Formats: sequence, structure tokens, C-alpha cells
Amino acid sequence: MGYNKYMAFIRRVKTTSGTTAIQIATKQKGRIVKIIHIGSAHTKEELAVLLALAHKQLQGSQLELLPEPQPLLRVGLKRSFSGLLWSTLQEQYEKIGFSRLKDEAFKALCLARIVEPTSKIDTIRVLADLGVDPIDRNQLYRCLVKALKLDYRKVISQACFEHMGRTGLTLVLCDVTTLYFEVQEEDEYRKPGMSKERWLETQIILGLLVDQNGFTLGLQSFEGNKAETKTTPPVIQDFLMQNGLTKTTIVADAADECTQFGSAH
Repeated sequence: MGYNKYMAFIRRVKTTSGTTAIQIATKQKGRIVKIIHIGSAHTKEELAVLLALAHKQLQGSQLELLPEPQPLLRVGLKRSFSGLLWSTLQEQYEKIGFSRLKDEAFKALCLARIVEPTSKIDTIRVLADLGVDPIDRNQLYRCLVKALKLDYRKVISQACFEHMGRTGLTLVLCDVTTLYFEVQEEDEYRKPGMSKERWLETQIILGLLVDQNGFTLGLQSFEGNKAETKTTPPVIQDFLMQNGLTKTTIVADAADECTQFGSAH
């Protein structure tokens, strides 16, 4: 009979950034059916505080059989908010010009990944740790669909170009890399190809343009089985045509075989 009952316990989860997430998990029939995130600890002191809070929340109103002596000072975490960090990131987001997208969920995803580069779904936890009003899964999925439908990539590239200034852009650096996926079957986009590590993986190819200071200006992606010599020219050509550039030097390594377009070389 007890097997069908709910059982709650405290668990520690190591995140990709090296922090320790403290959670209260509830199990039923051997499966976790609910998780309450208490917070993420960066130090031993923070870990001790979060564990104490988790124990207190788990205990609820139940009285201890042998209560420990109460300390003179009680510490409780009501709400954590990284106000200065979040406001600074928002200022830079506005300064570059990304606010023209008018998408608060997208902004939250971008800024949270600067704080902790993790998966998109785990970004919800990062926002909660920052004390920012988090987005839910449905908002996240709708945001991704909207970003594809409205071609956010083109809008962002244009904002980056305008932020750097047309007159000062005389040199652009170009490179191509691969991004592999742990999937069993390929599709029309993710195809087996030779990765930078010389492995035959299901992957896509990314073409990136930056200025002489490393500031991103453009990004495109291609099918994983496409040769690099077929990817670099379209990236450059689209960038030059979109921004009306005629006297810009494009630099790429020998593997990318940069092709000359107009005055660019």
C-alpha cells in the first residue's frame, strides 16, 4: 500500500555551469511527478543555506521528535534578485538594437544564456535563480516558432551591422564550423558530414561573419553534408547585398576558399 503513496525528498543536481541545484522532488510509484526548485549554490555557504531552506519546506508544519536548539539568528531567503546584472544586460540589449523585435520572451532567453549557457528549457531555471519573472514552456516554444517565422536572424544581423556603423566597416572575418546532433536518423537538414574533429556525424554547418574586433555581423546555416566551399560564398554575398557594401575586405582561411564578390576579396 505504501508504494502508491507520495514520497518527497531533497536532491542535489549538478548543472552544466558547475553549480549545485537544490530541489524537492516528489515520487509516486517510483517516478518523479513533481519538482520544486529551491535555488542553485555556487559556494559551500550557499549550499548550506539552500539545504536548510529545503529541509524546512519539506518538513512543513510537522513537529520534530527531537528538535534541535534554535540559534539566536534565523536566516531565511524570501527572494533573490540580481538587479544590477539584469539591468546591465538589458541596457546592452537595447543599445545594440535588439529591442526592435519587441519580444520579451526572446530577450529573456538571450540574456539568461549569457549568465549561464545551458539548454533552452533549463533557461527557465536560470531566470528563476536570477529573480526575474520566468517564462513557461509554452512561452518558450511559441517564441522559437515566432523567431523562425519572422526571421529574427536577419533582423538581428541588421541591428548588429547598424550598431557597428557602415563607415567604419572595411574588414570582415569569415569562418565555417560544424554543429553535430546526437540523433539516430538524419533529416532534410541534419545530415552526416565530416566534422571539424574529423568524425562522420549527423550535423549542420554554420557560417559566421565578424568584424576586426570579433563582433558578430552575420550567421547562416547549411545542410550537414554540404562542402565548405559551397557555404562561404553565399554567406558573404548575402551580407554584402543586404548592407550595400562594395569596398570591404573579406578574410577567410584556406579551407573556406573565399570567393571574390565585386570589390570584396
